[in-house]
Amino acid sequence: MAELVQAPYLRDRLALRGLIVETFESACTWSAFGGLHGDALHAVQAAVEQQCGRGIVTWRLAYAYPDGVAPYYTIVAVGEPGREVEQWESIKRAASEAIEANGGATTHHHAVGRTHLLWYERERGSLFLDAIAAAKRTLDPQWIMNPGVLLPDSVGIDRS
Repeated sequence: MAELVQAPYLRDRLALRGLIVETFESACTWSAFGGLHGDALHAVQAAVEQQCGRGIVTWRLAYAYPDGVAPYYTIVAVGEPGREVEQWESIKRAASEAIEANGGATTHHHAVGRTHLLWYERERGSLFLDAIAAAKRTLDPQWIMNPGVLLPDSVGIDRS
């Protein structure tokens, strides 16, 4: 059981050893899955090859629902010393752009965070922005939780 608790930290440990390891998750309708899957797999493999020469790209259907599915794509590649972040960003961008272009969600359930922010901002509608701002004014009026991640500073929340 302790190994499962450590699993999220494996990526960082491997990165310290020069590997680029990442899992990209999404969610989409069943009707969108064929295009999303084909394009995402191709885009990620091409980005791994361009950035790293070669690497492993795997995928799985993590969750299935009557109206859609949550595909997860995992990559492992050897990074070039000093370029690992640049390489990771390029691969992340390729995966996210392919997912977005095919109607997939930025993330399934592992949160948005700063690494998904660009695609989340494109995906998020104004109604959601208004709703989350209202909740934050009530539940987190001092802007303590994740400042600047789910809501931009420009939404006008008084943090004084």
